[in-house]
Amino acid sequence: MIIMKKMKNYLFPVLILIACFSTSCGSNKLQKGKESLMTLGTYAGLPRLENGRTDIPKLIAQLNELNVNTYNWLIWTGDKDWDDLKLFMPEARKHNISVWVTLVPPSESKPIARWSSEPYGLDYIKWSEEIAKLSIKYPNLTALSIDDFVHNLKTYTPEYLGEMIEAINKVNPDLKFIPCTYYRQITQGFANNYGSLLDGLLFPYRAESEGANLTNPDLVESEIAHIRSLFKEELPIYIDIYAHPHSRLGATTPAYVEKVIKDGSVHADGVLIYIHPNPTTDSEKYKIIKDEFGKLKRSGKK
Repeated sequence: MIIMKKMKNYLFPVLILIACFSTSCGSNKLQKGKESLMTLGTYAGLPRLENGRTDIPKLIAQLNELNVNTYNWLIWTGDKDWDDLKLFMPEARKHNISVWVTLVPPSESKPIARWSSEPYGLDYIKWSEEIAKLSIKYPNLTALSIDDFVHNLKTYTPEYLGEMIEAINKVNPDLKFIPCTYYRQITQGFANNYGSLLDGLLFPYRAESEGANLTNPDLVESEIAHIRSLFKEELPIYIDIYAHPHSRLGATTPAYVEKVIKDGSVHADGVLIYIHPNPTTDSEKYKIIKDEFGKLKRSGKK
């Protein structure tokens, strides 16, 4: 009896620990690959060789210098972008860089535009399957995005998007879908129809609550708070900051980029830069991004 009592005294705390561990594991699994650290990344704008292929060593070196932990790979202007992505993935993994993949919608595809996302074009079900397969091979491929998603909802109906998500989940349920969504189009109706299908929003900040500009950095908090209020469930918001000029709204200043990074890191779940800056032609903004991301990286921001 004394021996049994002693065994119970040892076994009880062990069983409690096992139960807590199991509950924790189950909870994390339901959160579909929740990030442990804030997403800090750049988008598109990758350096290319003279033959048009990606200069992967240069891109890796710049990403490391910029203190990013994520790169958003756009498949669009290079006919070998999909092939180069497959070459980039293992190198990114070596350097602990997560990768998102962005496709272009019909409004940015042939015949309207000069390029499309190749090789699968407008077949987004096929794209979903193939990107999910690649994410199984390379677990650092964490998200699929579609540019200007909210401007193409006639294509991406809830039913069609549901088929895309189903295709992803059959291969890798941990792969997230985080489309590019603009403030004016993120309405209550959009939230009601699409909220349950999304794993996050890539939100290009343009001060649209006051008409749209790239000069006022002071509406980050209020716009993100408004977007959050529309969704029933908590949805990660990744602010996308214009370091590159907009065709209609013009260019941002280095001070603007710095302020939006600071505010975005407080109020959003991640900060991405549009587009990946060139260290020579965008040297001032390049340094600001490097310094601000470095501070966030050192702080272990979550």
